Amino acid sequence: MTLFFMVTSGLQIFNAHPILYLGQQSGFGDKQYLGPQAGHGNKQFNNTILDIHAERHEGGIVGVTSILGHDFDTTGLLGMSGSKDQPIYQAFPEWATIPSYFDLATGRVIHFFFAWILVPTWCVWLCASVINGHLWHDIVPKLSDLRLLPGDIISHLRLEFPRKRSYNVLQKLSYAAILILVIPGMILTGLTMSPGVDSAWPWLLDVFGGRQTARLLHFCGMLVIVLFFVVHIVMVIAAGPINEMRSMITGWYRGDDPEAAGGGA
Repeated sequence: MTLFFMVTSGLQIFNAHPILYLGQQSGFGDKQYLGPQAGHGNKQFNNTILDIHAERHEGGIVGVTSILGHDFDTTGLLGMSGSKDQPIYQAFPEWATIPSYFDLATGRVIHFFFAWILVPTWCVWLCASVINGHLWHDIVPKLSDLRLLPGDIISHLRLEFPRKRSYNVLQKLSYAAILILVIPGMILTGLTMSPGVDSAWPWLLDVFGGRQTARLLHFCGMLVIVLFFVVHIVMVIAAGPINEMRSMITGWYRGDDPEAAGGGA
């Protein structure tokens, strides 16, 4: 739930300036924008990586997503959404943001509120997992696990999911990536975007290659978390939602091997 509010409020914040750059400074191209980012176009240097906006073409106004200078028509989803009579000129549509209407101040309040719920929760989990051994025994993959990776990939492609009490190697890799790399990376890049934090810890700018690069990495981390969530839900459904949900709620998991008999999350 915390990540849901952080993602949706983060998209609200992104809508205020839906352009991602590489480096310390933000340069602009020569495009003329509509919506909240109107007036940003000029002839300065261009270090743009991603640009979501609305453009006025001969046939009308269209939504455009530009990735490394390559434009894609994303009318109806990105850049321009809403109905034909009441178009919305913003990067992400209203249904994807909190609040649904454009409100940068409220979006920032919600984002920071849930950020300070996420940070101590993650710190408690990390400390507890190190102390009780859960991190090393169940999350971080061992060399013996990595030897099983090709077979595990083939099994998942065939939609074959052995029911075991322990995580398989793909689960370990994905959980380790999210919990050990992505979430702390999101925390640090979020701090790097704060001028106050940069004043106290200027080394963060060097670590991430500048404030704009930190913003780019923060956005990419969000995409990874959303992808992880979607894949996670799909895998739960494919592996048997009743058994999976029962294990989450009660701790009892119906397995195919003697190790899983008797329960276990």
